[in-house]
Amino acid sequence: QVQLVESGGGLVQPGGSLTLSCTASAIIATIDEMGWWRQGAGKQRELVARISSDGDPQYADSAKGRFTISRDNAKNTVYLQMSNMKAEDTGVYHCNFAQWNGDFDYWGQGTQITVSS
Repeated sequence: QVQLVESGGGLVQPGGSLTLSCTASAIIATIDEMGWWRQGAGKQRELVARISSDGDPQYADSAKGRFTISRDNAKNTVYLQMSNMKAEDTGVYHCNFAQWNGDFDYWGQGTQITVSS
């Protein structure tokens, strides 16, 4: 069973920056989509950003202009660079690796990000 391991979470002040990374525990030949999802307290999990195998990114409106998603296919790793962070960015961030044909849909356990002064 492939595991996704996230790193880079923590406490950051409003206006600050953080970078998350997520790596698979085993080599996966092709990953159609890598993404980051956020779950705030008492809220449903929501998409923050995702990137296709050809590098085409999509962002939630709240992330546009502040967050950048990227991937390293050779390392089976996805990154999320976050800047100008706001209190509403607070939550548990989960990474997701998925194959569009349904062959797999892996999730990381999540990393907490708290934006607070």
